[in-house]
Amino acid sequence: MTARSLRITLLCPHLRIAGGVRAILTYADRLARSGHDVEVVVPAKSAVRAWWSNARRTGPDWIAGFAARIRWVPRWSSVDLRVADVVVATAWQSAPVVAEAPARAGAKFYLVQHYESLYHGAPEQVDATYRLPLAKVVISSWLRDVMRERFGAEATVLVTPVDPALFHRVPGEVRTPRPRVLMLHHDYAWKGVAEGLEAVARARRAVPGLHLVGFGVKAPRGAPAYDEFHENPPQRGLAALYSGCDVYLCPSWDEGLGMPPMEAMACGAALVTYDNGGCRDYARDGETALVARRRDVGDLAAKLERLAADAALRAKIAAAGQRWVTTAFDWDTNVRRMEGLFETTRTG
Repeated sequence: MTARSLRITLLCPHLRIAGGVRAILTYADRLARSGHDVEVVVPAKSAVRAWWSNARRTGPDWIAGFAARIRWVPRWSSVDLRVADVVVATAWQSAPVVAEAPARAGAKFYLVQHYESLYHGAPEQVDATYRLPLAKVVISSWLRDVMRERFGAEATVLVTPVDPALFHRVPGEVRTPRPRVLMLHHDYAWKGVAEGLEAVARARRAVPGLHLVGFGVKAPRGAPAYDEFHENPPQRGLAALYSGCDVYLCPSWDEGLGMPPMEAMACGAALVTYDNGGCRDYARDGETALVARRRDVGDLAAKLERLAADAALRAKIAAAGQRWVTTAFDWDTNVRRMEGLFETTRTG
């Protein structure tokens, strides 16, 4: 422990590898490695499961040597939170728990990683959490604007960085036609898969050699929509997948930030995306990406066709995007800034 060590509690919804949870646990791990006493509280849905998970010391096996402590509980409870300097909500379900916590639990923060009212939970119930008296930290400028304009709440922006140890250019041989276009497959309608497939179909009229590569936790049902699909690829294999593609297509309607596009950019893929809000911190139209109007399939297809047909433009966009996402955002800087926010509440 250092002289400035803090007791930090974070409420995390689960430990499965996902963009938002990856960020929560990366902060927990790095803060613990910086000398802070960090506890991550995770609901196990029953007392038996909580006891068993604690006995087995179950943690995130996809983070080697995870430094923070995991405490499994049957459910989150304000009265059961430990004495600490800081307590952090990380999703709308945990925000009321933190708001109701006694003062001994510490200064109250809310890490907002999406405008969850759009797609998660009853909108009025989720919106109510953004009005709670919690210090807000958001992961994009768009979310800062949402908090300010809709709820009159100020927020600190900490754009989640890409992990350079995991996501970087990996050389490899490609034996399929080019350009290779990569897209995330997801069952959520707002991820825009149907619109992405339509944009690809339109772009192929001008670029018939376009090779569509899909990836996701589960393969799509029914007739294959992709020329190639990678089901539940391992975390360590994503860099090779991204590096083997020329274009990353992101047809999401809305994103709090959007880690897969940033990861693909870090691996050298050129980005085509809807203006989904969160991408504005890294996708500058004509510079670091080609950005289409939100939910305008014709515009998305035109941008994809332009990039697929022009190798020189792809190389220019890819190089600028890779430089931006690998230099503008940094984990060490973010952790120091978060420490500063937490320390200010203790000494202020």
